[in-house]
Amino acid sequence: MADESGSFLFVCVHNAGRSQMAEAFAKRRGLKAASAGTVPASSVNPAVVQAMKEKGIDIASNVPKMLTNEMINQASLVVTMGCSVEEVCPRPMLAKMQKKLVDWDMEDPKGKSIDEIRKIRDEIERKIAAL
Repeated sequence: MADESGSFLFVCVHNAGRSQMAEAFAKRRGLKAASAGTVPASSVNPAVVQAMKEKGIDIASNVPKMLTNEMINQASLVVTMGCSVEEVCPRPMLAKMQKKLVDWDMEDPKGKSIDEIRKIRDEIERKIAAL
């Protein structure tokens, strides 16, 4: 899908779940990756932290970050993680940029059970492997 020498930017609204998992899986595969959100949460979702620990990845010290133009400009591929809050969804904003953009329509892990989060986590891991 993308040149392995490029960098990946994973974007969702809160940067507290999906995009954090995607960034961590990409980095574990040796890819250059970052994640951000349009309305960052104060911390990464604790259930997401738990689900990632089960895969041997510790993201407990990660901090949600605000999406910046610099991050977008540095990325070879921008992946939006799906969102349902149109006022803050990153996709329309990013679609205006001259960047390669794909959307992974993923459920938000917020408020989900650990079993549901594991399914989201595993789907993200499969998509990262396909990059």
